[in-house]
Amino acid sequence: MNWLSWISDFFNSPDRRSGPDSIVQRVGEHLAISGEALFYAALLAVPLGLLIGYSGRGAGLVTALSGTARALPTLGLVTLAVLLVGVGDSAVLIPLVALAAPVLLVAACEGVRGTDPDLRDAARGIGLTHRQVLFQVCVPAALPALLAGLRTATVQVIATATVAAYVGLGGLGRYVIDGLATRDFPLTIGGALLVVLLAVAAQLLFAALNRFALPAGLRKQRR
Repeated sequence: MNWLSWISDFFNSPDRRSGPDSIVQRVGEHLAISGEALFYAALLAVPLGLLIGYSGRGAGLVTALSGTARALPTLGLVTLAVLLVGVGDSAVLIPLVALAAPVLLVAACEGVRGTDPDLRDAARGIGLTHRQVLFQVCVPAALPALLAGLRTATVQVIATATVAAYVGLGGLGRYVIDGLATRDFPLTIGGALLVVLLAVAAQLLFAALNRFALPAGLRKQRR
C-alpha cells in the first residue's frame, strides 16, 4: 500500500534524523508550544475552578460557558489572533489556551464539588479554616478529576498545536502543512502519524498518573 511506503520514506529520510527539520527537533517544538499553552490555561482556569467548586456559586454558568468556548473554531481564532496581535507565539497560544482552559475549569470545579459533604463538615468541625478545607481536603479528593481534565486538555492541545505551522512556527504541524503545500505525501502522512503517537503517549502517561493520584482507600475499593 502507498501509505506504508510513504511512512517508510518519511522515517528513512536523512532530514528526519538530524538538522532543523529532524523528528527530535519538531517533537521538541511541538511539546514546547503545547506545554506553554497548558501552563497558561492551568494558571487561569484551575484556581478559578477550585474557588467556584468550593463556594458552589456560578457552577452552572461555568458549564455553559465552557461548552460554548469549546465550540469555537481554533483556526478561526488563530486568524483573529494574527489580526489582533500579529504573527508570533501569541497568535497560537491564545487559541490553544482558549481550547484547554474550559476543560480544566470544569474539571477543577466538578472535582471539588464532588468532595463528600460529610468530609468537609468534619474538617470544619475540627477547626479547619475554609482555606485549609479546600487545600487539605477538597483538592486531594479532586486530584483524579483534575488529572482527567488535564489529560483531555493535553490531548486536545497536542492535536491542535499543528496550527502553529499556519503562522510560521515549528512543531509537527510543519510536516503536515509543508507536505500539503508541496504535495509531499510522505511528509504529510508521517507528520500526522507523529501527532497521533504523541497524543496516545500523553493518554497513557496520564492514565498511569491517574492511578497513583487516587487516595489509598479508593484504590483498594476499586480493586
